Amino acid sequence: MFEGSCLCGAVTWRFEGLPEAATACNCTACRRYGVLWAYDYEDEGIHVAGPTKAYVRGEALGFHFCPDCGCLAYWRSLQANGEGRRRIAVNLRLTEPEAVAHVPIDHFDGLDKFEDLPRDGRCVADYWF
Repeated sequence: MFEGSCLCGAVTWRFEGLPEAATACNCTACRRYGVLWAYDYEDEGIHVAGPTKAYVRGEALGFHFCPDCGCLAYWRSLQANGEGRRRIAVNLRLTEPEAVAHVPIDHFDGLDKFEDLPRDGRCVADYWF
């Protein structure tokens, strides 16, 4: 388990276990936010707390920010899936570097092809230096 928080500490999240990878996406939103995502389901593998303001993009996702310091903490599906579960991803850049430094990076081409790209051997620590 590891935890993250916005800069002022008002918004927090907890990830149970360790993610298999962190995703770096180049879509129009993620490349502007500069985030690294770890995915699971709300109130299962990921628990969030604190007041947020959401930027809703399209009909699929809400990007949740701290209304005080502005940090992007997570995105959450607007709809639950057929099993009643809601997909969520937390921003790994809001945790302490040593907690996730070794997590490998998966690249997702959300701009042109909307597909996973091959791993290139980098991990989260490589994105912080």
